[in-house]
Amino acid sequence: MTPSSRPGTVLLTDYAWPDDTVERSVIEGAGLTLVTGPAEPASAEAVEELVAKYRPAGILTCWAPVSADAIGTSPDLRIVARLGVGLDNIAVGTATERGVWVTNVPDYCVEEVADHAVGMVLAWTRGLAAYDREVRAGRWDPAGARLRRLSTLTCGVVGYGRIGRATARRLGAFGCRILAHDPHPPKDTPGVEMVGLEDLLRRSDVVILHVPLTPGTHHIIGAEQLALMPRGGLLVNVSRGGLVDTDAVIKALDSGHLHGAALDVLETEPHVPAQLSAQPGAILTPHVAFSSDASVTELRRRAAEEVVRVLAGEPPAHACNSPRGADAASGARR
Repeated sequence: MTPSSRPGTVLLTDYAWPDDTVERSVIEGAGLTLVTGPAEPASAEAVEELVAKYRPAGILTCWAPVSADAIGTSPDLRIVARLGVGLDNIAVGTATERGVWVTNVPDYCVEEVADHAVGMVLAWTRGLAAYDREVRAGRWDPAGARLRRLSTLTCGVVGYGRIGRATARRLGAFGCRILAHDPHPPKDTPGVEMVGLEDLLRRSDVVILHVPLTPGTHHIIGAEQLALMPRGGLLVNVSRGGLVDTDAVIKALDSGHLHGAALDVLETEPHVPAQLSAQPGAILTPHVAFSSDASVTELRRRAAEEVVRVLAGEPPAHACNSPRGADAASGARR
């Protein structure tokens, strides 16, 4: 089938950049029609209304929830493509049952997220964020510095996939000891000691989270886990906010057991709890670890290309499910 003869409407539910030009170029270049929702993530109900109105063959979604009702509303739907890595905003089970592919772009931001995680560690060991705030507030007290040498610390990486390995490589260049935990550990991990989660927590001055949010990983770090960490450590989360019990982190910072919490993601985002923002040991960024000019362009292009690929009858490059009734060889429904 030639691109001009491919039928289908594609719904872009939301987008975290100024426009939809990259997505539109790919989708319309393949002879498809792109319909764009609001830039800010809409509610599940609003997305369901958009799906009911346009009956798309493909959905591209950034942060907006694509519910089971949304997936069930369009009889022509064949793919839900995530503009990102995590799938916690998509009803994957329903998509699978209804023969709809779910895809992501798993490796577009490996370098950026690893850089962000290590940048947060350096900001903590060198006091960059804290001292910036102090100087801006008119306080100049170099004698009060209580800084750390990174090479003397033990850093624990929870989740040893693409990004976890990239973070470990970067940390290794600083000479620190590196521990890692993963439910499916690789056989060969030079320079990295694979350990259980509790062992990692007990031995790590710095704990960095690189795991997806699933029912099994929700609040993987809570009061019990924080209590296992040595006093005065740092927690870094650049994955999903729901991995961490925010109230437990606030209490651990209040007590001094946890010296720092560097969080790019929050379970309440975009709302930041006042008790957290008031913590001098908190380093907070607005879910931007994935972002760079190169990574965002790559993400948008590759996610849109997945939609085009499936609607052309081809299998997706990065399938996240095995949809019932879909032909794995062609990407088409039987």
